[in-house]
Amino acid sequence: MHDIDLILTLTAGLAVALVLGYITFRLRLSPIVGYLLAGIVLGPSTPGFHADQGMADQLAEIGVILLMFGVGLQFHLKELLAVKRVAIPGAIGQSLVATLLGTLLGHFYGWGWSAGLVFGMAISVASTVVLVRVLADNGDLHTQTGHIAVGWLVVEDLFTVFVLVMLPVLFGPGATGAGAIAAAVGIATVKVGVMIALTFIVGERVIPWVLDKAAATRSRELFTLTVLVTALGIAVAAAKLFDVSMALGAFLAGMVVGRSQFSLRAATEALPMRDAFAVLFFVSVGMLFNPHSLLETPGLILATLGVILVGKPLAAWMIVHFMGYPLRAAVSVGTVLAQIGEFSFILASGGKALGIIDDQATNVLIAAAIITITLNPILYRLIGPVEGLLKRFMKDPEPIENRVHHDEEDPEASGRHRVVVIGYGPVGKTLSRLLRDNRIDPVVVELNMDTVRRLEDDGVRALYGDAMHREVLEHAGVDKAVGLILSSSTMHGGKETIRLARDINPDVFILARTTYLREVAEMREAGADSVFSGEGEVALAMTESLLHRLGATPDQVDRERARVHAEFSAMTDPGDESRPPAAGEAASPDPTPAAGPVEGAPEMTSARRENPLGE
Repeated sequence: MHDIDLILTLTAGLAVALVLGYITFRLRLSPIVGYLLAGIVLGPSTPGFHADQGMADQLAEIGVILLMFGVGLQFHLKELLAVKRVAIPGAIGQSLVATLLGTLLGHFYGWGWSAGLVFGMAISVASTVVLVRVLADNGDLHTQTGHIAVGWLVVEDLFTVFVLVMLPVLFGPGATGAGAIAAAVGIATVKVGVMIALTFIVGERVIPWVLDKAAATRSRELFTLTVLVTALGIAVAAAKLFDVSMALGAFLAGMVVGRSQFSLRAATEALPMRDAFAVLFFVSVGMLFNPHSLLETPGLILATLGVILVGKPLAAWMIVHFMGYPLRAAVSVGTVLAQIGEFSFILASGGKALGIIDDQATNVLIAAAIITITLNPILYRLIGPVEGLLKRFMKDPEPIENRVHHDEEDPEASGRHRVVVIGYGPVGKTLSRLLRDNRIDPVVVELNMDTVRRLEDDGVRALYGDAMHREVLEHAGVDKAVGLILSSSTMHGGKETIRLARDINPDVFILARTTYLREVAEMREAGADSVFSGEGEVALAMTESLLHRLGATPDQVDRERARVHAEFSAMTDPGDESRPPAAGEAASPDPTPAAGPVEGAPEMTSARRENPLGE
């Protein structure tokens, strides 16, 4: 019976989340709103089918672990250091302001200082998912504003991890006095320090070795399984051996994997599992929401919205502006942080498990999250008018450059073009060498780690990952590339890769290889500019060889080559009536009829057959 309940909860949760997530996405809102609404629909406070809350919570625990693993995996210290002058003091200052306001608000409504403190910390943390999505949709992710906001969020994430570690120490059963709390904090600090040391000292040697062995199998399933076992294993070990949260263990596991050469592939192949469980996490949070709370505590919800939509952005705007940054950067950073999301719920779940906050606080947080996540993209589009209004009363300071400096030189800055080469077999290797000889920078995407290491040793930029994933193509720089080459004729998912690349950069010139002529039309429909078929090239080469053997002149060879190309193009043109042969039919054309008779070529006599060139 429990198995049926689990399947029903899992199926209903994902299905309703899919429908409502799609609807909110089409409305240009964050899908998180749809996931939370799905939880409300499936929760006990609404009529109809009720999912099993206990099982949903258990599935959500996995979502929390994988969410924190993803945070660690994508944590880049250089991004934080590039904007540390504003991100560190800004995030700390804004978090303190929001926490203080939330604490006072909770105490005013009779929750007590402890509940108010946890509530204040929960509303001080913005959603990573929403922030990145809003910045990307408005083209600001890779601007000065985006770098400041992402660095700011990194500090907030670290703050969240620290709070999750300290919550059981400060508010757990053993926290009975100042001395006991100080001792508990000291013991917890030592445990965390030992765990961090072991994770990085041992993990940086063991985990990459294990991932390397998994990658060497060339099995996607084994690699994905290895990453998931790493995340879950370290998370469980952190809880069982060191008495700290599984979230911290998962975060550290993500950092170790993120520092290895496998970070990109782990993010693209293993973390879709994270997204599925993260959806269940939001659904489980929505199931806790009681819609009647909107009528019971409207003043509390409005006050909470005031802190999130006014207090937080105002504090962020003042910090960024008075540190000498332009008004637009200050207003943009303040606006994109005016929302709460996944980490607010994680903190609230931890506080509720310890008995610090109750259902009323959770309902307020869910209502505030739904409203602020819905409003944030709309508010961000008003930045231009707000900036223009502020400039009437304030002088915009000189702009400060805080661009994140990557290890590789920007091709646009160096004046050299970039071409992304998928695969480094004989064709990819030759093409990459020819590109470098002509002062064009190749970026190789490969699934063979030994090849990636060898290329990096030779000074060629190479990425370990599957080009079928959008993140890999974006990381390779397809958005700024002049060309994309699919150098393998047996590449799995070539058409999907072409579609993704065309979506990222509509102007990129795409060349692709395929084995069969019948696949050329599909590649062109997917968006390839030029497609080279193994069957066609072999037929053409054989035709040219035969013509040379028959003594044809160069002009005749060129003419026949053009005719063969034209015939192949007609065969593979999607709009042509002559369809290429279907699977199972003869696919290779006969090169002899395609070549036709050669004008002026001497007749092949028996003597000539023995020695066609007359030698």
